[in-house]
Amino acid sequence: MTLDEDRPAPDWLGDVSDGVDAWTRRASTPPPPDDPVAQGPDADPESVARTILLDQLTGRARSRQELSDKLAAKHVPADVATRLLDRFEEVGLVDDEAFARAWISGRQGGRGLARRAIAQELRRKGVPDEVARTALDEIDPADEEAAARALVRKKLRSLARVDDTTATRRLVGMLARKGYGSGLAFAVVRDELASAGRECPGDD
Repeated sequence: MTLDEDRPAPDWLGDVSDGVDAWTRRASTPPPPDDPVAQGPDADPESVARTILLDQLTGRARSRQELSDKLAAKHVPADVATRLLDRFEEVGLVDDEAFARAWISGRQGGRGLARRAIAQELRRKGVPDEVARTALDEIDPADEEAAARALVRKKLRSLARVDDTTATRRLVGMLARKGYGSGLAFAVVRDELASAGRECPGDD
């Protein structure tokens, strides 16, 4: 016989259903309401909006429209958003002209995009057309052509085993996706193929 078997069973104090009922009542009792004093006052919408803007501007510039959309998504009142964005513009933290120029520099230099493709991106960013146009007019056509040539030269290295017709089609298609017009694209591809000792279909 084990030690547990030697121990006398405890006497029940009342019906077991009484204990179950008491436990059920405790489990179903709703928790006390939150203490409004402990929660503190509601957050000031302007302080919240300012924090959101500063967080968004950390790391890179953003257009005013991007910031406005972010504030709207966070349910910041429109009048508060407008007032703060105006203030941020006054101190130079929000500047669509500077944003457009920086975007153009990065997308042309880093991705080799042409003016047309960059214009579409700026429009999606919410940069006003007249602001974007002014910045885009500063693009030097020679720089755009140089960027196209760099793209073709890099791509040509992976097309060594491809026939000239297929290579031409792929290169022109790549430049078109980057926003280059067909005239410039064909001219650049023809020149770069010739420099590589290859021929562009249609050349005599």
